[in-house]
Amino acid sequence: MLEPRPMALTSEQRAEIEAQRNEPQLTSRPTVPAMEKLLFTPIEVLDHGFLRVVDYMGDDGAVVQAARVSYGRGTKKVSEDAGLIRYLMRHRHSTPFEMCEIKFHVKLPVFVARQWIRHRMASVNEYSARYSILDREFYLPALDQVASQSASNRQGRSEALDPETAERVLEILRRDASQCYDDYESMLDPEGTGLARELARMNLTLNTYTQWYWKIDLHNLMHFLALRADPHAQYEIRVYAEKMIELLHAWVPATAAAFEEYRRGAFTFSAGMLNVVRRRLAGEAVTQETSGLSKREWIEMNDILEPEA
Repeated sequence: MLEPRPMALTSEQRAEIEAQRNEPQLTSRPTVPAMEKLLFTPIEVLDHGFLRVVDYMGDDGAVVQAARVSYGRGTKKVSEDAGLIRYLMRHRHSTPFEMCEIKFHVKLPVFVARQWIRHRMASVNEYSARYSILDREFYLPALDQVASQSASNRQGRSEALDPETAERVLEILRRDASQCYDDYESMLDPEGTGLARELARMNLTLNTYTQWYWKIDLHNLMHFLALRADPHAQYEIRVYAEKMIELLHAWVPATAAAFEEYRRGAFTFSAGMLNVVRRRLAGEAVTQETSGLSKREWIEMNDILEPEA
């Protein structure tokens, strides 16, 4: 069960959130009780980051209603609705899931934001460092996340460094981020340089925190989550995705269950891989050389079929 944990917010932010939570709105549109409890509340991610739902539209019933193009909420049983959602997910229908939308307020390090923004099927409005001054907040990884470069994956990490080396790395990151922010403040000082904010921001490190509002439909949210909650995704974006999956289960439980079954917990085989499986089932001893697959495809297939081998 997802438990919201308030961050160390300013008194103004706390007051704004409490005002939103204490002023319920009358509405005729469908709402989800589990989401209503979570609405507006920041959920802690990383050391200074958070994630919170600002608004949402639709529920599992909206997916079903769109698929059936019905006039009302329908009279089908819950089990029949869940079966339809599973069918839609299994056969990769997308438009019924696009009928639901959700809007997040996210606080995240800049380098995570630059990965995140590659998912273009969303509406984004980011905190402007041209207009406002960024806070003195930097992401510093936990000791066990300070790891060496992977030898097999050019964009990934390998084993954690020994504690002494990791502490030295963290000290460098902390020192450089602090020094760059000191210089940022100095350049902004009207009594000193008085540099424009849009220029002074160039000096900040990529672990500086930014914030944005991010609105996306359910179909594209699940595509984002399938990629970013994957074990191969970078840890710092994966932890956001994992929290969002918990929110997905609270918002659209039937859709979330189908997503876990047919997207997150499933694998796609190529025609060549499927042919190898059929040949094996027929009793043939297939090797990589006789499979017609490349070495990489052969390894990927066997990692799925024989994970413990």
